[in-house]
Amino acid sequence: MSSTAGPAATTSELPAFARDSDTIANAWALALETYRANGGGNVAADVEHAAITARLLHDSGEDDATIATAVLHDVIEDTGVDRSVIASRMGEEIARRVDALTERPELESYGERKAELRQRGIDAGREVATVMAADKLARATRAAGGRLRPEKLKHYQATLAQLRDAYPDLPLLPALGDAVERLKPADVTKIVETADPAHFINREISWLDFNERVLQLAEDPHKPLLERVKFSAIYNSNLDEWFMVRVAGVHEKVDAGIDATSADGMPPPELLSAIGTRVRELALRQSALYQETLLPALAEHGIRIVDWEQLDDAERQEVDARFEREVFPALTPLAVGPAQPFPYISNLSLSLAVLVRDPESDQTRFARVKVPKEGLPRFVQIGAGARTLVPMETVIAAHLDQLFRGMEIVTHAVFRVTRDADFTVSDEADDLLEAVEAELRRRRFGEVVRLEVSAGIDPILRARLVAELRVEEDDVYDVEGLLDFGDLWQVAKLPGFRELRDPSWTPVMPPEFVEDGKQKSLFSQIRERDLLVHHPYDSFATVEQFVKQAVADPKVLAIKQTVYRTSDDSPLVPALIRAAERGKQAVGLVELKARFDERQNIMWARALEQAGVHVTFGSPGLKTHAKAVLVVRREGNGVKHYAHVGTGNYHAGTAHLYTDFGLFTADDAITAEIAELFNQLTGYSKPEDFEHVLVAPTNLRDRIIEQIDLTIASHTPEQPGRIAMKMNSLVDPACIRALYRASQAGVRVELNVRGACCLRPGVSGVSENIRVVSIVGRFLEHSRIYAFERGGETAVFMGSADLMPRNLDSRVELVVPVLDVAARDQVIDTLERCLADTENAWDLGQDGTWHHRRVKPGDERHDVQAELMRLHLARAEHVEIEA
Repeated sequence: MSSTAGPAATTSELPAFARDSDTIANAWALALETYRANGGGNVAADVEHAAITARLLHDSGEDDATIATAVLHDVIEDTGVDRSVIASRMGEEIARRVDALTERPELESYGERKAELRQRGIDAGREVATVMAADKLARATRAAGGRLRPEKLKHYQATLAQLRDAYPDLPLLPALGDAVERLKPADVTKIVETADPAHFINREISWLDFNERVLQLAEDPHKPLLERVKFSAIYNSNLDEWFMVRVAGVHEKVDAGIDATSADGMPPPELLSAIGTRVRELALRQSALYQETLLPALAEHGIRIVDWEQLDDAERQEVDARFEREVFPALTPLAVGPAQPFPYISNLSLSLAVLVRDPESDQTRFARVKVPKEGLPRFVQIGAGARTLVPMETVIAAHLDQLFRGMEIVTHAVFRVTRDADFTVSDEADDLLEAVEAELRRRRFGEVVRLEVSAGIDPILRARLVAELRVEEDDVYDVEGLLDFGDLWQVAKLPGFRELRDPSWTPVMPPEFVEDGKQKSLFSQIRERDLLVHHPYDSFATVEQFVKQAVADPKVLAIKQTVYRTSDDSPLVPALIRAAERGKQAVGLVELKARFDERQNIMWARALEQAGVHVTFGSPGLKTHAKAVLVVRREGNGVKHYAHVGTGNYHAGTAHLYTDFGLFTADDAITAEIAELFNQLTGYSKPEDFEHVLVAPTNLRDRIIEQIDLTIASHTPEQPGRIAMKMNSLVDPACIRALYRASQAGVRVELNVRGACCLRPGVSGVSENIRVVSIVGRFLEHSRIYAFERGGETAVFMGSADLMPRNLDSRVELVVPVLDVAARDQVIDTLERCLADTENAWDLGQDGTWHHRRVKPGDERHDVQAELMRLHLARAEHVEIEA
């Protein structure tokens, strides 16, 4: 993708069209002076359109006075400068022409105001009409990179028609006609709006495909051994959360008799059956990987994971001592009988189900022993270097006679339950904080959606568990070997074994942030140009530096921050507390309903409130998922806004693992709208129709679809359009249909979707111009980028939102344009590298299956994450390397 050219430089050097004419040079100098006197923060941007208009006239051979008129044609309207100022500097004739090109603000109606301007300009003569044509050509050509309202298109069309009638031989009219034609909506007769379920992939099945890609990394023999162990743990943790939320939601639909289907048309009962079949297949693969590959490979490197039966006498004595000292005191056997009801089994807890018999009465009782993983590690580590690991449940099983003294242990088995952990908080709650806390307590008692049992479990134990936990047989999963591979994190984090891991990576500080080992002052740099950071290649300390400098700066009046997910040791939230203590206005917009981070956020909310920070919990019915910090700084006679907008959470821990972009900007238009968004979220006002930023649920879906449609409209064989996007999930049917329209119009669409993707590429007549790739590697791809190439320019947006109904309709999301040329080039470069990756990439086929991309022998290999590590390291060290 090519990058849009940046604004003209505000230096003493004249633009090319003004170098050979004193008249044009004087007009250029007057324009700069006028905009500067008006207090514009970015004079280069103010004169950019006038410069483009003047250049068009210069290139078409117009006279100096006409070109000078073009340079000045917006100054009265933009700055309010008096006509007499232009007359005194440039002469009465140019002043007359500029006045004829100036709107009359007393006309309130947009249509009336533009109609009066068109007629007045045409009546003012051919020279003024020529500038009108150039003005509209410049705006129509650039409109493909921005937003064009229907009434504005009508104005362009009316201007073209009236100019043709009045001056049919104007030299710029043919080009203007072509530009306006490209702004029309695509020919709907050539596009079929699909609703065929066969053109969509089921979201849950697609998510399982993503998690299978994680499992494939664990199966990959080319990966370092402990990295494979880590990916096996991640696969299991992903699956747990998915069952707690997504599968639980499907169960609720089935239980409620809801027949509504998603765009793919799969009914909920059929979906549950498909989920069960697929999960069982993957579980067998994971168990086989663990037993047949990982365990022997770990043993070769001195890491033994063994059951009690595999220990020798000396090892058993060591385990016995550890059991007596550490484990036994933490155990509470719970028997079930007439006066002892079946115990509550907490979510994701690991337990032993035990049948014991009293030899005197010959009565058999059921008992449960919980494995105390909350306070103790899953594996008991013994031997030299603590490199022999014994699963806790096998240690407990070997000592059941000490828990049930005098009883006969008939049989035992390991089991684990997964409960519905999602919840809904009423927006009518008087106190949201208390309501969330109450729901957290109720979460523990959610319905069981999955029961995992060790394979070969005694039928009596199995039947008892199914009956007492009230689960259907279809929700029971027999697991070969170890239950809960998520605990393999303990193995993956064993100290040492550098040769069994990926080479270590330490995020770097970009040169814009440090010099000679000292932190640079950021505000002056951000005023000059936007700064972009890319985690984990760039350090998260960049964001912390921005906030810390804002707290310490006496000119800073206010700091406002969203808190969705953050770490226990986050320095950002305490920074808000320090800001409040220093007398600054500090605002924390804490999202209490951030799933599985509710307790952490409640803690932060209370700490912030106690310190005097203004704490709010966002909009009723919406989660605030936007990632933004806004700094209000006193400068000159007014204030200046500075903002950081991110694609990921303000979480220092995940910033080492997730790939996310962060944009620092002082752009007046963007930061003003971010300030308005904060005011809406913390105050009480109606949503604005944001012009520059994209906000959900206000306009994000419409603006993304609008960008797609603009790309369709501008697409020609001579200047083909292209759409490239990077996100975590693509689910929203309306956005998918818009991308299908683009494909049918001939626009090339390339998508980098890490997780669930409901779009089906390669369907003849629907999506043959769409390619979908997923990158799953060492770092979790998490950034969201939306790029639209048309007319040789590329509009780029980044922010917090995936294209999913929940993000577009039920969350507050923030997506901003990337305007700085260098920042935009960096974002586009990353996107292109992701699409070209050969080492971490899977391609989605028309049949819905994913294929791991492999290069042929001798072909060039590309690893996007390795390449970006090298590039950022070289940049931090000021070393030139080949791209």
